[in-house]
Amino acid sequence: MSTAAAAPIAVPGLRRNMVTICAMTATIMQALDTTIANVALPYMQGTLSASQDQINWVLTSYIVAAAIMTAPVGWIANRFGRKRIFIICSGGFTIASVLCGLAQDINQMVLFRLLQGMFGAALVPLSQAVMLDSYALHERAKAMSIWGMGVMMGPIMGPSLGAWLTETYSWHWVFFVNLPFGIFTVLGLLVFMDETRKDLTMRFDWFGFAALAVGIGSLQIALDRGEQLGWLESNEIIGEFIVSAAGFYYFFAHSLTTSKPFIQFAIFKDRNFVGGCVFMAVMGLVLFSTMAVSSPFLQNVIGYPIITAGLLLATRGCGTFVAMMLVGRLMRYIEARTLIAGGLGLTCFSLFYMTAWTDQTSVPEIVVVSIAQGFGFGLVFVPLSTVAFLTLPNHLRTDGTSMLTLMRNVASSIGISVVIAQLTEGSRRVYAVLSEHINPFNHAMQMPDVRGMIDMNTDAGRALADVMVGLQAQIIAFSQDYQMVMMFTLCVIPLAIMIGSTKAALRKQAQATEHAVME
Repeated sequence: MSTAAAAPIAVPGLRRNMVTICAMTATIMQALDTTIANVALPYMQGTLSASQDQINWVLTSYIVAAAIMTAPVGWIANRFGRKRIFIICSGGFTIASVLCGLAQDINQMVLFRLLQGMFGAALVPLSQAVMLDSYALHERAKAMSIWGMGVMMGPIMGPSLGAWLTETYSWHWVFFVNLPFGIFTVLGLLVFMDETRKDLTMRFDWFGFAALAVGIGSLQIALDRGEQLGWLESNEIIGEFIVSAAGFYYFFAHSLTTSKPFIQFAIFKDRNFVGGCVFMAVMGLVLFSTMAVSSPFLQNVIGYPIITAGLLLATRGCGTFVAMMLVGRLMRYIEARTLIAGGLGLTCFSLFYMTAWTDQTSVPEIVVVSIAQGFGFGLVFVPLSTVAFLTLPNHLRTDGTSMLTLMRNVASSIGISVVIAQLTEGSRRVYAVLSEHINPFNHAMQMPDVRGMIDMNTDAGRALADVMVGLQAQIIAFSQDYQMVMMFTLCVIPLAIMIGSTKAALRKQAQATEHAVME
């Protein structure tokens, strides 16, 4: 596909700093909108007169559009120029956000969310490519620390910010909040960013794109709607999985037999990039799956209001923030694969403690474990983002960033669907087992303390027993979810050996730079 060269590395100064800030604002906008609208759905449902199934399309439409349009970002940027596409997507995302806030019915909202997802798909991969081009190899750990803060903090802070905006103002401000950041981003990119060289000879592989779009789109819809429709009990979900499998089959069959495939498979010849893709998928799955179950645990099991739960979840972001400030310097002395293995180990340690959480778990324990987990995420994300592009040729960089983003998005959808399905089914299964033992013939139910609180001969007593059994079933199901994610994370730690030596690559780059200076 592309042979377009990347932009030259920017010289440190005001211009590079402004490009960095603009790339960060674009990243934060897109990362926030992945989760910020979730808590506002009940408020939107009433205002837009939508059913429960219809209002869920506010989330599904955005996710599907973003997933489909992430894949061609590399080709589009190389064909028309990275600066032009970055500005168009930032402006389009901002306008679509305003339109979402002004939507009068559910049809308009779904349409505008589709537009928002289409324009927003390019923001994260393009911002990462811009950051990589703006910093020399020995500074990329610092650059990825800065960029990673936006990617990681957005999903963590989204629910709490969305709850505050919705309760303080209205759900419309969940979308209007993007307007000042979008205007700043567009103006900053217009003034300070340099355009990359365009390759006008490139042809678009429409069949490959269509097949991949069908595969990804059908998979995303199935994953998003599977829990509410009963997964394989629903003919719709079965049909979507069949269509997805067919789309992926035709995509790979076509791509492996055509001379100019839609995806540049040359990126997968780089060992470090392949390792980056694997661990980026792991990070997407672990980060979003734990976030998907932590919020309902704090609200439904312990009983915290949404804003309090959001603040407690934000402590995980604090741990990530601290780790990202430190890890750039740590990479000078410690191999990236060691940091990644250590970060995943710390994540496993935190998940192990979370398996023992109950409705009596104290706030200090939640805060400490959340900070430790966030610190582990930070130790993984920055080395991972740096390593993936350590030895990848410059002309493949934009394709690489879009592929990494796609891997993270698909893996996060799979992770969320799996843990929610396990939580629903686990709660039902554990409730059935526990309720078998709640009857007047159980000796434990005859104890004076228990009989004084729960009288199974009265409606109130039976109702109280049902509530208590339901709560315990939820606690056990949440524990099983945390245990499942912990075991998955533990199993992928040995895969860190896939990543090559970062010290050797950095040393080679330093020698090349020194040689160029001497000449």
